[in-house]
This record gives sequence, C-alpha cells and structure tokens, in this order.
Amino acid sequence: MSSTYNDVRAAIEGRIATQMAIAPVYPVSYQNVPFTPPNNTPWVQAFIRFGDNNYATLTSFNRQTGTLVLNVFTPVGVGAAANFTITERLKDLFDRAKFSSIIFDAASGPAQVTPAAPEPYFQTQLTATFEAYLD
Repeated sequence: MSSTYNDVRAAIEGRIATQMAIAPVYPVSYQNVPFTPPNNTPWVQAFIRFGDNNYATLTSFNRQTGTLVLNVFTPVGVGAAANFTITERLKDLFDRAKFSSIIFDAASGPAQVTPAAPEPYFQTQLTATFEAYLD
C-alpha cells in the first residue's frame, strides 16, 4: 500500500529506472536530481505532477490524483522512429497499469514538443494520469 507521496514517486520512478536499464539502455533525468544530457544520444526526462487529493468515502484512504509526464529526447535529423520506439517502451509500463496502489489511465501521446527544451533534440511527450491511494 502506498502511504506517502514519496512512496508513489519511488514506485513510478523505480519502474522507469528498471525498464531504462534494459538494453538498449537510456539515461533518465528525474525531478530535482542533477543531470547532464548526453551528447547527441537519446535520453528520458520523468516528472510527476500531483493533483487533487480527496477522501475515498468507502475506504479509510485518501485518493490522490496525478499526472506522469515523460519527455523523450532523440537526435535531430534522423526521423521519429528511435523516439517512438523509446516512447512505446515507456507507454507499455504505464498504459492502464496497476501497481503499488496506483492505478493509471490510458497513456496519451507521443506528442511532439516544438521547440525542444533543451535543444537540439527531437522531443516527444507522453502523459498518463493516475490515482494513488494514500494511508
């Protein structure tokens, strides 16, 4: 049972870290952690936006909503295939997934982000809303 915001964050980030450590491996940037983007190679940025928190009336838990935002960065000028392949790996982790008292909705994207931040990359964004049940 997830009991804190950090438990939710750790469960989501752990899932990303495990997947991105499987070949081909991609570095991941997380919120408030020092990170230097690699030079002209793919990488991923992950962050969580917590939303509304309300009491789940039939249980003794609070229902916390949120959105997982995943940005995928690949080199410019080589097409979208590499970017979409990485995005698909991430989508498969969260699309309607249930784990650690977190329930995800269907994922949205990839949506191209123009201009990429930081440049020069081809950037897409995948989002997935979720509900987590906190003690």
